[in-house]
Amino acid sequence: MLIGPHKLKNNIVLAPMAGITDQPFRMLCRELGAGLVVSEMVTSDSSLFGSRKTKLRIDIRGEMEPRVVQIAGADPGMMAEAAVFNVDNGAQIIDINMGCPAKKVCKVMAGSALLRDEILVSKILESVVNAVEVPVTLKIRTGWDKDNRNAISVAKIAREEGIQALTVHGRTRACGFKGSAEHETAGEIKAKVNMTVIANGDITSSEQAEEIIKKYGVDGVMIGRAAQGNPWVFQEMSHYLKTGNKLLPPTLKQIHDIIIRHVTHIHRFYGERQGVRIARKHIAWYAHKRYTSMLDYPINKIESASEQISLLSNIFNQEQRFAA
Repeated sequence: MLIGPHKLKNNIVLAPMAGITDQPFRMLCRELGAGLVVSEMVTSDSSLFGSRKTKLRIDIRGEMEPRVVQIAGADPGMMAEAAVFNVDNGAQIIDINMGCPAKKVCKVMAGSALLRDEILVSKILESVVNAVEVPVTLKIRTGWDKDNRNAISVAKIAREEGIQALTVHGRTRACGFKGSAEHETAGEIKAKVNMTVIANGDITSSEQAEEIIKKYGVDGVMIGRAAQGNPWVFQEMSHYLKTGNKLLPPTLKQIHDIIIRHVTHIHRFYGERQGVRIARKHIAWYAHKRYTSMLDYPINKIESASEQISLLSNIFNQEQRFAA
C-alpha cells in the first residue's frame, strides 16, 4: 500500500487511540508487524504545544518510518500551523481527525462534528495540504447520524483537496462504539472515488481482515481495540494475508519477553510514577487477552517500577516452571 511516496510493508494499520497508542505501544506494534502506526490525537491549539501531555503525544523520535502524527481541530489556520509544527518535529505524514465521537471533542466542532459542515471540511483540508509538503491523510466516520450519512460526499472533497488516503470507521458519530461497524460505506467510497481507502471498526481476526479487503475492495484495514493486550495481531494478520495460513501462536517466553519489554519502555518513557500507573491498563489487557493468571495478583497496588517488573517476572517464571 502506498501513501504518497511511502510504500508500506503491508496494509495493516494501528488506529490512533487516545491514551493507548503512545510511543511505547506504537513502537511495539511496528516491531510486531504493523505496516503503519498513527500517533494519539494531538491538539491544533498552539498554546498547548509546550505542555507535557502534548510533548509526549508528539514524541516520534526513534520510530520507524514513515512517522504519522494525527491532528485535530476546527480552525483551518490553526490546523495548518499544527501540521507545520509536527512536520518540523519529524512527522512524515499528517493525519486529520474527523472521526472522533467524544463529546469533549465534538462540542468544539472538532472530530466527527466537522462532518456536519462540508464547507469547513474543505477549508481545513485545503489549508493543511497547502501548508506542508508531506502526504496528508484523513480519518472519518460514515456521517453524523443515520439520517446524515455523507461519507461519500466528504471523500470526494478529500480527493479534490489532495488527501492521499482515507480511513473510514464504519459507524456514525451518533453510534459511538455501539452496535457493529459496517464496511459497505468504505467499499462504496473505493468504488466511486479514486483514492486509497482503509476500513476501520470491529476488525478482530485475520479471516475478517481478508474478507473485508476482498469483499469491499479496500486497500487496507485499521486495527484498534483488537490490538489492546494483543500486539501480536499484526504479525498474525500480515502472515495470513500473505500466505493464507495461520501463524503459530507466540510461545510463553515470547509473551513474557514482550510484556516485560513493553512495561519497561512505559516506565522509561513516562517516568516511574506515571509509568507504573499507565502500565496497569496494558497489563490488564494482556491478562484478559493472553495471560489470565496475572489477574490473581495485586498488580494495581504496586507503586514502584521495580516491584511491578519483579512481580511480572515472578508470575512468568512460575508459569514457565508449571508448563515445563
